[in-house]
Amino acid sequence: MNRLKEKFNTEVAESLVKKFNYSSVMEVPKIEKIVVNMGVGDAVQNSKVLDNAVEELEQITGQKPLVTKAKKSVATFRLREGMPIGAKVTLRGERMYDFLDKLIAVSLPRVRDFRGVSKTAFDGRGNYTLGVKEQLIFPEIDYDKVSKVRGMDIVIVTTANTDEEARELLTQFGMPFQK
Repeated sequence: MNRLKEKFNTEVAESLVKKFNYSSVMEVPKIEKIVVNMGVGDAVQNSKVLDNAVEELEQITGQKPLVTKAKKSVATFRLREGMPIGAKVTLRGERMYDFLDKLIAVSLPRVRDFRGVSKTAFDGRGNYTLGVKEQLIFPEIDYDKVSKVRGMDIVIVTTANTDEEARELLTQFGMPFQK
């Protein structure tokens, strides 16, 4: 069993029940899924760029990414409907906890001038969005093989009803929020 999942079952669930006065352990918010999205705007001109992004996402998450396509045509970007413009991975279960553990313990501390993640990046429904400026913070990415530094969006979807509950859940997992 994963370290974070074990921590949730033994410590986190109990402390959240006490803090928010839940009547049952089943009311405690959980992390439902983590979606990692990498938008590749350069893919319009060069399709190899998208292949590199897909490969990097697969190395980072350990799961094959889904290529996302444009929903609408936009003439200013020379973009037609249905053109591949990015890649995303939805992580659940064991892989989700592994990725979150790696993100909190290894990757975020490798960010240059890191002072913690934003407290205000919650959406009002208990989901947290985190933007990463470069894929090099992940240990799986080989610095010499990177063609271009790309960022990605990481969305942590929880079953929490409020942002306060979700913030407390992530804090208990060790998410380094700004002071």
